[in-house]
Amino acid sequence: MDDIGGRHGQVFRDEVPGGAGLPAMLEMVLMRLAACPETGARARELGQLGFMQWLGSLPGRADLPAAARAAEAQAAPGPATAALDEFRRLLVQIRAMPPRPLDLALPRPCRRGGARARRLRL
Repeated sequence: MDDIGGRHGQVFRDEVPGGAGLPAMLEMVLMRLAACPETGARARELGQLGFMQWLGSLPGRADLPAAARAAEAQAAPGPATAALDEFRRLLVQIRAMPPRPLDLALPRPCRRGGARARRLRL
């Protein structure tokens, strides 16, 4: 069966090589990473998180190198932010041969300042 049933009876067909017709997840990840002002280790963590979100949106039978090429082509014209650069680096790394395990980690929880930070922004 080539179709994947979505929520509410929707059917998604393969639109992106190796993907399940869910380009919206890639677009969302790219928008978030392009707007990310973080630098350094935090940007690396957020780039890895975006990569994991994109990777998790692919179906189990997806052609990973083809999906990575399609995602790389879509991410190429984007702005140069540190988080987006990390995402692009991971896309290149998963196409490398021979395959190697990726060093991925979820972002560490961090406080964003709470009410005090919101007051300072005003």
